[in-house]
Amino acid sequence: MSLKRLCLKPGAEKRLRGGHLWIYSNEVDNQKSPLKSFAAGEQVVVESDRGKALGVAYVNPNTLICGRLVSRDLDYKLDRSLLVHRLNVALSLREMCFSEPCYRLVYGDSDGLSGLVIDRFHDIFVVQVSTAGMEAVIEEIVAALNKVFKPEAILLRNDGKMREMEGLETYVEVVQGDIAELSPLIENGVPLLAPLQRGQKTGWFYDHRVNRARMQELVKGKRVLDLFSYVGGWGVQALAAGAEMVSCVDASHFALDVARENARLNGKEDRFDPLHGDAFDICKALIAEKERYDLVIVDPPAFIQKKKDIRNGERAYARINNFAMRLLNREGVLVSASCSMHLQRESLVDIIRSNSRELDRNSQIFDQGHQGADHPLHPAIPETDYLKALFVRVLPVS
Repeated sequence: MSLKRLCLKPGAEKRLRGGHLWIYSNEVDNQKSPLKSFAAGEQVVVESDRGKALGVAYVNPNTLICGRLVSRDLDYKLDRSLLVHRLNVALSLREMCFSEPCYRLVYGDSDGLSGLVIDRFHDIFVVQVSTAGMEAVIEEIVAALNKVFKPEAILLRNDGKMREMEGLETYVEVVQGDIAELSPLIENGVPLLAPLQRGQKTGWFYDHRVNRARMQELVKGKRVLDLFSYVGGWGVQALAAGAEMVSCVDASHFALDVARENARLNGKEDRFDPLHGDAFDICKALIAEKERYDLVIVDPPAFIQKKKDIRNGERAYARINNFAMRLLNREGVLVSASCSMHLQRESLVDIIRSNSRELDRNSQIFDQGHQGADHPLHPAIPETDYLKALFVRVLPVS
């Protein structure tokens, strides 16, 4: 079946030629190809204002990013064959970088599959679709996974916030096999469990893998505080690396129960201290009780969801990092992380600087972390580079 044309305004193809994959609604020539004439999820041939074909994209006329390129070759549409190819290419990177089959297998644009995320937990695959174009080929995605991997189970975690913007319903569905309440994975050599159906996002956050490995080098014999701990990705790996004691703070009873199970799995439950409640409130209480820790991990949810949230978000990052510094022993270490794309690394550095000076202490940033190899950066799409982690020694003034 031939595809309809989506015609761009003069000059609008420049970003696409430079490697970008997105088309904005104000870049479309609505005289030649009215956006409203396309169905959400429909595939089209993208053309420059001079009629030069630029590739195949899927469209959604109702969103600001109205098109996403899926192929620069008109012979390849988004179908089972192309999905199988892209999965194999993505797999080759992960197998080059990781010894265990536990990782983000597909990271959207960076793997040529805009709107699709797939996390792998051994032979269980969690699929997250955020765009109408990917939703239109959901059956082909499942078929492609079966072609490449023959999974034990496949879970659709299609309950993300972006789906509402795309006009999609949200749902969670096991489409193949059976999935237990907690599924096993291995990260940095540590056996762990993730709540794939009830947890946040896909159930686990693989993006901080390399930063957790760096943290493990610093915690032997130390007292550790893990703020916003979720199911213990940081805290339990600290225990496995020989931490004397780890206090995990989270607002979810369920998350802390899973964190305790992870500590038990590693034979460290006696060193695990769950603290339920709001991280800000618990920090204030710990400060009042004069508690001190050798290492504090601050890995909050994204305080900045949109550009309009930057000012308030930066205040929240400043406040929680201030509390964390006040809870550190002399020459203690702060691991300060952010998954907010709109928080610049330089801004997080300045938050560390200003708060250490406010407390009349000196800070040394001795390492900086990024997202792991299973979250590769697309060089033309800055939004794919979002994760930051600063390793900071907080010293008394001398």
